[in-house]
Amino acid sequence: MRYLPGGLDRLRTSRDVLLVLVLTALALTTGDTFAAVLGDQARRDRPDDLLWLLLVLAQCLPLLVRRTHPAPALGVIGVAFGLYQVLGYEGSAAGLALYIALYSVGAHLDRRRWETALAAAIGYLVLAVAMDRTPYRQPLVIDYVTFVPVLVLFWLIGEGVRARARSEAARRAAQEREAVASERARIARELHDVVTHHVTAMVVQAEALPFLLPGNPDKVTDGLGTISATGRSAMTDLRELLDVLHDPGESAPDPDRVPAREPLETLVERARSAGQDVTLTERGTPHPLPTGLGLALQRVVQESLTNALKHAPGRATTVTLVHGDDDLSVEVVTAGTGSPAPTPRRAWARSGRGINGMRDRVAAFGGELTAGAESGGFAVRARLPRKAESRVGGRPGGAAEG
Repeated sequence: MRYLPGGLDRLRTSRDVLLVLVLTALALTTGDTFAAVLGDQARRDRPDDLLWLLLVLAQCLPLLVRRTHPAPALGVIGVAFGLYQVLGYEGSAAGLALYIALYSVGAHLDRRRWETALAAAIGYLVLAVAMDRTPYRQPLVIDYVTFVPVLVLFWLIGEGVRARARSEAARRAAQEREAVASERARIARELHDVVTHHVTAMVVQAEALPFLLPGNPDKVTDGLGTISATGRSAMTDLRELLDVLHDPGESAPDPDRVPAREPLETLVERARSAGQDVTLTERGTPHPLPTGLGLALQRVVQESLTNALKHAPGRATTVTLVHGDDDLSVEVVTAGTGSPAPTPRRAWARSGRGINGMRDRVAAFGGELTAGAESGGFAVRARLPRKAESRVGGRPGGAAEG
């Protein structure tokens, strides 16, 4: 079967070689035994000669290619089997090759299956007519009631094996497609989280600098320093992410190898330096968090602050983190303007992944996330269970507006 790995394919070829050797040895040494088992009513007494040997080999050797060329193998074996029977040679183990060839056609033939079945049926009819004109003819009950169903049965067994193998291959292909889609979503989510946050802060700073010239050179210098530091941080995160993706020694991504996590204080300070009025409040006793859970918390805060910078620049934003015994809650609320008219969005601000990306991260740990307009502003609230079983990678990231 063409989808088999190379090592398994070579193993099965070796088995076919062993099969041919064993069958040939049996055919050359156990003729009398097989004649007794077959119970021929008309004794076949043609002596073994060179033609006998050639016909035995012609029935056994084609089994070497029964997987790669099943139809030609069946054709050669069928002709040799028919001549062997018509000429009246004593029954031998070589006749078993016909059943194996029929099974192989059912299991391994991919094209012209109906044509091959028709050719096999015609060949059998020709053999039946020829045998009816020899001294070795058998009763009709043996020819048609016993022999034909057995031949068909071996073909159908091969069909069943082929169908099961194709079903398994389709299942594996579907799993591979699902894994690829999940990994693509994970990569897109990581790139979105890393790039959007840093680039948004840089763009906001760059847009503000012209208004500070020429009367505030110190603030301009500070702004340029912030842009430089943010750019270096973005490059570091991207490099670590790409190292994970490009490492040829890893068969699967290691969930512990993720872009560097930053303390929430760093995220808040970066947003403040970009002009956002951010307040961070923590309640409860902090506890160490697993890598994945800590990253999910960081990404929720990071994305929420990024959205605030993009869609509500300059507005007061509060980040509240509550450490509970069983769960961790975070709330990021951006105040409204008091006006029903919404603040125009920046043209470059749409990414389409933010909220759904946060929701997927939180859901992967059995948590819940809500996000939406509130009192003219916007609020993001998430709850992360501390002991929930992680389901990271079990569902792909979505594509909703963020």
